[in-house]
Order: sequence, then C-alpha cells, then structure tokens
Amino acid sequence: MNQIVELGEFLRSCRGRLNPADAGMPRTARRRVPGLRREELAQLAGVSVDYYTRLEQGRSRTASPEILESLATALRLDDTEHAHLFDLANRRPIQPRRSTPSPAEQVSPAVHQLLTTLDAAYCPAFVLGRRTDVVASNPLSRALIADFDTMPANERNQTRFLFLNPAARELYADWETVAADTAAMLRMDAGRRPEDPQLGELVGELAVRSKHFRAYWAERRVHERTEGTKSYHHPVVGDLTVTYQALALPGDSNQTLFIYSTEPRSSSETALRFLATWSIEPLTDEARTAAPNEPDTAV
Repeated sequence: MNQIVELGEFLRSCRGRLNPADAGMPRTARRRVPGLRREELAQLAGVSVDYYTRLEQGRSRTASPEILESLATALRLDDTEHAHLFDLANRRPIQPRRSTPSPAEQVSPAVHQLLTTLDAAYCPAFVLGRRTDVVASNPLSRALIADFDTMPANERNQTRFLFLNPAARELYADWETVAADTAAMLRMDAGRRPEDPQLGELVGELAVRSKHFRAYWAERRVHERTEGTKSYHHPVVGDLTVTYQALALPGDSNQTLFIYSTEPRSSSETALRFLATWSIEPLTDEARTAAPNEPDTAV
C-alpha cells in the first residue's frame, strides 16, 4: 500500500464528508462538490492551497505534526480518525488527544492588591495568561470591556470574546485592528506552546465559528504585547480612547498585566470616572441620561 496516496485519499474523503455549514462556511446557491472545497479547508487549517492540493494528490511526501494537527482540527476528526491520519503520514502526534487540561491560572495576592489600587486611580487593569485567558481584572476593567468573572470558566478568554461575542464589534471602535492584533498574539502563544491541547481546541473552535478569525489566522502574523491605544463606543459613557501598557509579571512568564489610562482632563478621563461610579452602583434613568457621550478629543 502506498501510504502517501492513501493519505491523500483519506484527506479527500474526510473533506467530502464535512458539512460546510458545520465548518462555518457561508451558504451558497450551488456547490459542484460535496463537503468543503480544497481552498476552504486550506484556509481553516492555515496552510497554502497549493501545499494542501499537493498533499491530497500524493505529490508531497512530508507533513509536519503541526500541520497534521491543524488538518485534523479543521476536518473535525474523532480520535480514531486522528490516529489513522498520523499513521498514514508516519508521524507521531504532538500530544495525546485526551490530555489532561492545565490547571486554572491564578494571580498572587500582591497582584490582586495592585488591581484594586489601579481601580481607585481610575485605571482599568486586567491580567492575561496562557491562550489570552483573562485571569484577573478590576471592576473598572469589567465595566469598560466585559464582566469576564460572570462568564463560564471556558469563556473567560479575550480572543474568544472578540470574535464570538457580537457586543465586541459594537464596543471597539477599531475592532479590525484589535482583532487582527489579538489573533497575532494568540499565534505567538501557539508558537511557544505547540503542545497545549486547550490552545489547539480554542483555535479550532474560532476557525470553525468565525470567518474573520480564519482570515487573520491565515495571515500568520505574530504580535507581542507592548503598548498602544484603543478606542471604544461604550454603551453607557459613549466614545473614549485609552492608552495601554503591557507589563510582564515577575515570577510567571505566561502572565501579562494590562493597565489602561487616559489623557488628563480629557473627555475620556471624564467618561472613565463616570464609569467607575456606574460600576459600583447601577445607574438610575436620570444618571444614565447625564452620562458623558461627547466624542473624545484627546490624542
């Protein structure tokens, strides 16, 4: 048996069985082939169409474990199919399919105290961990962006919020830039932890459910957390712009503290101060009417 040919035939068969709607592909009036097109699967897996075509046609003799994992996720293979795929490619999986999830991340009491102090100074702040999980945040951050503390544990993730929660599109004035940078930041994490099964599951879910994530992921950009600005269309206080700093926390290379601030005496500072009051006590109708909503003029 020619395993290279068998590998291509197996990929073609799995591609033909996958329902395009289940893979998040838009409905079209007519499809000439069952399942996904080659270019659609290549996009989901983050590989070039030419490479995937050669692999499926038996014209490529190499496929790395990372590429095979991406194909298995895109094709939504079960454990038996996953093992068969690696057998045909004569490769060993990066990690067992049923690996134990890593324990939930936590921050130290000192970091919690720092978040509280920053909240008192009208500075939204939060900590991102592995896979862009939101590990901790202060009340002003939750009032500005989203209350991750009230979400199920597996949904407390910045990338997931950006691409799968419709409220994020309304919240971020520069959503396209933020989304592209966040996807690039997640790819940086993936390069550092290719064996992380939870990260692979997150990427697979986002690739299936978000066409925007698929497009940004296929660009293969990487982005380091540093500093910059973000603009918001907040439903309570209107438009505001913040500057952020990203600081690596000592003692844990996986965790980064993000601190937001505003230009002194700007409309954005006024908006954050009002939001701080709102985050402590729900607004009355009169207070909501009085909320600042003028455009931010700070640079």
